[in-house]
Amino acid sequence: MRHLRNSDGFIKPLLVIAIMGFLVYFGIQFGVPYYHYSAFKSEAKEIARIELGQIEKTRAQIFEAAQNQKIPIEAEDNQITKKTKTIRIQTSWSVNVDILGLYQRTLNFTVDVEE
Repeated sequence: MRHLRNSDGFIKPLLVIAIMGFLVYFGIQFGVPYYHYSAFKSEAKEIARIELGQIEKTRAQIFEAAQNQKIPIEAEDNQITKKTKTIRIQTSWSVNVDILGLYQRTLNFTVDVEE
């Protein structure tokens, strides 16, 4: 009870904690899609580097990698082009981020990898 009556007040620390909590929530809501994008792009580079074989097999591997990262794309959304010594993988998707119903934003991601 003594801490509730100190000269610094009780509301200020609660307000700071609430703001910090909201910033962490905000960061997680925006950070997770960017993490999934980065991890998927890295995995797409690895698949393109290793697979110089069949396009359908590569498309299936890319789709599986997208499903593992919970990326909302379909197998036919992946454009895979085989050149003489390289494979080019292109795909894109959008993710809607909603912050407590107050702020909505659509994040667009594009992966264009050639290895």
